[in-house]
Order: sequence, then C-alpha cells, then structure tokens
Amino acid sequence: MRDAAPTTIYLKDYTPFGYLVDSVHLTFDLAEHTTHVTSRIAFRPNPDARDRTFFLHGEDLTLIRAVIDGVEVTPNVTEKGLTVDVPDAPFIWEAVVEIDPGNNTALEGLYMSNGMYCTQCEAEGFRKITYYPDRPDVMSVFTVRINGDLPVLLSNGNPSGKGEGWAEWIDPWPKPAYLFALVAGDLIAHPGQFTTMSGRDVDLNLWVRSGDEGKCAFGMEALKKSMKWDEDVYGREYDLDVFNIVAVDDFNMGAMENKGLNIFNSSAVLASPETSTDANFERIEAIIAHEYFHNWTGNRITCRDWFQLCLKEGLTVFRDAQFTSDMRSAPVKRIHDAIDLRARQFPEDNGPLSHPVRPESFQEINNFYTSTVYEKGAELIGMLKRLVGNGAYAQALDLYFDRHDGQACTIEDWIKVFEDTTGRDLTQFKRWYSQSGTPRVTVGEDWQDGTYTLTLSQRTEPTPGQSEKLPQVIPVAAGLLGPNGDEVRATEVLELTEAEQSFTFTGLAAKPVASILRDFSAPVILEHDHTDAERAFLLAHDTDPFNRWQAGRSLAQDTLMCMIREDAAPGTDYLDGMLAVLRDGDLDPDYRSLMLGLPTQSELAAALFESGEIPDPMAIWTSVETLRQATAQHVQDLLPRLHSETLIDAPFSPDADQAGKRALGGAVLYLTSRLDGGAKAAEEYAAADNMTRQLTALSCLLRAGTGQTELADFYTQWQHDRLVVDKWFGLQVTTASPEATADTARDLTEHTDFNWKNPNRFRAVMGALAMNHAGFHRADGAGYAVLADWLIRLDPVNPQTTARMCSAFQTWKRYDADRQDLMKAQLTRIADTPNLSRDTTEMVSRILGA
Repeated sequence: MRDAAPTTIYLKDYTPFGYLVDSVHLTFDLAEHTTHVTSRIAFRPNPDARDRTFFLHGEDLTLIRAVIDGVEVTPNVTEKGLTVDVPDAPFIWEAVVEIDPGNNTALEGLYMSNGMYCTQCEAEGFRKITYYPDRPDVMSVFTVRINGDLPVLLSNGNPSGKGEGWAEWIDPWPKPAYLFALVAGDLIAHPGQFTTMSGRDVDLNLWVRSGDEGKCAFGMEALKKSMKWDEDVYGREYDLDVFNIVAVDDFNMGAMENKGLNIFNSSAVLASPETSTDANFERIEAIIAHEYFHNWTGNRITCRDWFQLCLKEGLTVFRDAQFTSDMRSAPVKRIHDAIDLRARQFPEDNGPLSHPVRPESFQEINNFYTSTVYEKGAELIGMLKRLVGNGAYAQALDLYFDRHDGQACTIEDWIKVFEDTTGRDLTQFKRWYSQSGTPRVTVGEDWQDGTYTLTLSQRTEPTPGQSEKLPQVIPVAAGLLGPNGDEVRATEVLELTEAEQSFTFTGLAAKPVASILRDFSAPVILEHDHTDAERAFLLAHDTDPFNRWQAGRSLAQDTLMCMIREDAAPGTDYLDGMLAVLRDGDLDPDYRSLMLGLPTQSELAAALFESGEIPDPMAIWTSVETLRQATAQHVQDLLPRLHSETLIDAPFSPDADQAGKRALGGAVLYLTSRLDGGAKAAEEYAAADNMTRQLTALSCLLRAGTGQTELADFYTQWQHDRLVVDKWFGLQVTTASPEATADTARDLTEHTDFNWKNPNRFRAVMGALAMNHAGFHRADGAGYAVLADWLIRLDPVNPQTTARMCSAFQTWKRYDADRQDLMKAQLTRIADTPNLSRDTTEMVSRILGA
C-alpha cells in the first residue's frame, strides 16, 4: 500500500548497525502457502555504533515465536519490522515466521515460479523471508537447512549434508542478506567442471526444467570462459567447491549474483541456434560473465549501503564489457555501449529522473537500479583506467582486493586505492559520482603557421536538485589527420579539468582534421562544428574505429535533421559515404552493419528539442523511412555481392565471425526488402536454419508490409517455446506502423499466451510499445493510454516492473502541448490510483515534478 508520507533516506544520515552478526542458521520448512522459516542468529554489540536500538527488518511476515538466549520474548512488531530489548552483550536471537511464497507475485523474497521455489533478495527482499538487519553492511556466514519434498534443494556455498527430503548448505564467506539464495524444484543439472589456477576442481551445474536440457551448453562454456578470463586478467580465483546457476522463468531482473548460487532469468541463460538469435547469445555470454565477476566485485567486496550501488555494479559492468571486447570485437562492443548509453542513460541524465551515479537520497532503492548507476558507473571506471594507465589500474585493483576483501565499502575506499597507487589527487574526479547530468564538451579550433590549437570547453546543464555544476575531469582522447588521411598526431589523452582549456600542436605541414573523443573516451556530448565534408573525410580515413563510425552517425543525423526541418531530399555525402563503407571488404562485417544503422528516432527528437524545436514524431519517422529507402536505392547494385559475402558454408556457431556475417546479411536483406517488397526475405524465411536468420527474415517481411502468413507459421512452429513466443509478441509491436502500434499492443494483450504477470512477456509487449517512438507518441494518445492501463493493473502485483516501465514517460515535456497534456493526464491517473505502491509513487512523482 502507498505510504501516507514515503520516507526519504539520505546518504548523509548513514550510521552503522548497532550489532554485529557472527553467524546465521536458517531452517526452511517449505510449503506453498505456509512456509516456516526458523532463524538462529548470533548477535553482539557493535563497538563502532552509536545507536544500539535493536531493529530487525521484516515485511509480510507472520511471527510465530521469538526467543533471546532461550527465553521467549514479545517484540513490538510493525509493517516494517520489529524492535525488542536485548542484552548489552553477545546473545542468540531465535525466531519462527510463516510466509506465503505461493501468493508472492512481487517476485521479491521467497516466491513460486511454476512450482519452483526461488528467491530474489537484492535489494531488500530478505526482509520478506525472516526478521533480520537487511542492509548490505551487515555481513555473516550462513548455514541453511531446507526441508521439502522436491528433488533439488539448493542454497549458497558448499553442500554439507543431505538426505530424503532435506539438504544443508554452508557458505563460509561472510555475506550480506541480499546475497542469500534458495531454490527448490524438480530440476535437471547440466554439469561441468573447472580447474582453478591453483589446481582446485570446481563442480559446475546449470539447473533447468525438463525440456530445457538442450539449451545449456553455451551457458556452461560461457561460465568457464568467464572463470578463466577473471584469473588471467584480474588474478581472481573462484573460492567455493561448487558453482550453481538456475534458470527461472519469473524474474524481474536479468540475473542475480548470489554467492555460489546464481539465479538467472531463463532468457539470460538458455540458448540454442534454433531458438536464440546472435544478440541473445552475446547477451547471455555477457550476463553470465557479469554475475560471475560479481564473486569478487560485489560479493567478496560489497557495498556499505545502497547509495554505493555503483561501486559493485559500475565496476562489474566495466569488467563484463572488457570480457566481451576480448571474446568478440572490441570496436563493435564499444559502439554498442555508446549507442545504449545515448539511448537510455543520456535521456535519464537530462530529464526528471536524473540522479548522480551515487545518489544522495532515495525513497525506494529498487528505482535506482538504473542506467546511470550501471552504464554510466562503468564509464567512470573506464575513464579512471584511461587517466592512470593500464599498469596503475592493475596495481590499484590488486590493492583494492587485498585491502578490502571481506568488507562493505564506499566510493571513497575505491578512489583511495587509486590515490595510494598513483599519488594522484582524485578529488575532482570524484565529482563524477556526485554530480548528475551529461557534460557537454565544445570544440574550438585555430590554425596559424604550422600551429594547431584545440580549445575545449565544458558545461553541464542544471538537473533536478543541482542547479550549479562544477568542472569535471574529462579525458578527451584526440588524434590529428593530415589532408591525405594520414595520422599526423597519434591518439593523445587530453585532460580537460577547467571550464575552458587550450591544447597546442606544433610543427604541422597543413591544417589537420581533428578526431576528438576517440573510443568514446568519456560519457559526454561532443559539440564540434564539423562540416559535412569533414565528416565524410573522417568516415573515409579516421584510424579510430569508433570515431569513423561516429562520423557516419553524425553525417546521418545532420542529413535527417535537414530532412525533418526542410522536408528536403537526403544529401549525397551520407549516401556516398555508406556506399564506400559497404564496398570496403577489409572491414569487419559486424562493423559494416553498424555503420548502416541510423540514430534512433528518440535521439533525433532529443536533438531537435535541445535546438529549441518541438519534435514531431511522425515527421521524424517519415524522414527516417525516406533515408532508409534512399540508402537502399543508392547501394542496390552492391547488394547481391554483399549477400554472397555473408553466406556461411559451415555448421552454425555463435562466435563473432559468423555473427558478424549474419548481422551484415540481415542489414543487406532489410535494404533488399525495400526494393523487392520482401521477395528475398520470403526465400530466406523458408530456408532459415537458425533463429537469427528466421527472425531477421520475418522482421523484414513485416516491415515490408507482408509476412502475415509467415507470422502465423512462426507462432505455430514455436508456440511450445516460451522464450521464442516472447520474440513473436515483441516483433509485432516493434514492426507495426505508427498508426497501428497501440492497437497491435492492445490486441496482443487479449492473446491467450499473454501472461501479464510474467515480466518477460509483459516487457515483450509493453516494452516494445514504449520503444516504438512514433507509435507510442501517436497524436491521439492511444499509446500512452494503453501503457498506463497496464501499469495500473500490474502495480499491485509487481511494483518493481511497473515502476521501471514508468520511465517511458520521462521525456513528456519534450513534445508539443497536446501530447504533453495527454501524457500528463496518464501520469496523473497513475499517481491517483488508490494504494499505489511506493515504487511507482516515487517514479511518477519524480517524472511529474520536474
């Protein structure tokens, strides 16, 4: 239920808990609606704490019995927890509570998923399991006994015993409650083994439901690669005898790093060529790596409080990005990261939901599992590494692991190891953690008698709660190209620390063309008044793969902005540039496919808004479609040759080489479909022998205005596979015309397979609706109404998913007055819903209050 006055929690008010926890013993007597949890916890006074109030968190619990040192007590119990008088000395707390996993639709704490018991305790789900100080700075060793009639009973750590109807687990490494995990079900193990660098054998298991056994091999290999990579690159060795992963259908997140027992959304671990696309394979590989890497950056060293969430998440996202770069193409990975950051984090950073990487306050911590904390947090790690150098970064990480193993830490602890390693004062760099908004770096140039001067200035616009912004440390990687395209100055990292600084390059024979922010060296918006000719030059000659792609992207955006503003025809600079890129057979096929991509329609709307114009979603959509058609016509003579280059005469593999060819082949098919009405796509669909090829062809058919027969065939073929059916739902909304998007989404919610309580299925439809820019922003507001209807319905069942999807409305002030009124009306309707959850209340209030 909605709090009468939601409590705001502030970083400045942090105080340690009054008691330390030496050990935790839990016994679970499983029953679908009447699970009993018995806890036996050894507490002792914390000498560093000022407040000795004994408060244990607890929500949706029925307390049956409470005992201190063998004596039954009667605590003061509220909806948030309990308090009781305790000895000023070590004592044993015992409690028995009853919980109802079967009716726990919020998917936090202990809940049921198709007959399987599973848990999700991050951030504050453990308080729905038993009474406990549910905060990350309270760490202890856990012993867990599970009593139940299901064949597989799992928890954290190493198995210590089992028998008919019971199993016991001991985790020897102290952990906070948010890392607790339990799974019980009728599951099948896909086993594996890994030998660590010190020679220890670790048993690996990927646990799945019957029928999913054929989708485990890729995930197991990804786990082994992750374990080996973490040893080779970071020197981190796994520290338990077993490592278990469980695939769960009903899960709010992608996966969870619980110590030794990772729980995964099924979509983030199950894969086969027949049912998974190349994008699925890459995502699965990255998520498995991410959760495994948390074993050290998140588990062995955790965060002191939830304000420090970026400490574990930003660092681990950076590590999994490094891993993907090593496993696949580093330039392609960097481009994908930049695309994702600009599509999700930049709007968040510059809108009503803006917050620092380390927030100063929150009402509901689940609302801060954001792109700012994760992706921007990872960019901060990358900038720090770029500033200190690879060697110093490695030394600082070694010191971090040595100094803080077994601790709950802060950003200050993290920064300090770099200062101690390098001798640098990183006080100014730390502003990145406390200052919200996306910095804008403006480029000025001067050329005189062989001397080139580059003047960089920075500014960050006001954001909610932060009207004044201070200069930050911005590493700007730059290189200079001569008139013939040769690199006359190699990449140099320029440290921009002031509001404005100049950097001089001497001894040049001719005015160079500057390549600025190479490898996307900082998460900033670059304002550089290149001409179209200079962008075309960089597109043809830049030696930095990211900036070569960026030149094409900028050229495309300029072309589209001109088309939108003036209803003009596409310029030839962009079209000729794309033709040259496609002809370059030396380029990675995946890279060439990315070069063909256009700025998202949301990005174009943001660019227009920032220029003081009111974006028209339909005008944007029309211009994008026109440019895509013009591109297809401009390169049509090359398409047959490109198609032959992407043919693969080998058994399917999800590796980067084959995936790159399929990516380029898909881009070529999309262009071809614009010219032949989908004839080639129909052939591809009929011949498809893997999901990437099949889904790409079906998408091309639907975008060409045909494919209804194939769409029905696809459902008939795959209706038994829940993850493929998610794709079927989402594809229809994604490919719908702007006029039909809202109606398509609404109609699909009437389909017999639309299980709105399953987060994957709900996101497949409603997430696709929100991402179809012109369709969501249909002038009559139908898209807004459909999403709001379903968010209101979902909120009492799953507040976490509801709150996160409210972000679809965060750019409501960007559009014309009529659309603003329509969106505001839906936001107000959500806000006025009786008993709205705390999660959704906070999100809608922040969006409306901006």
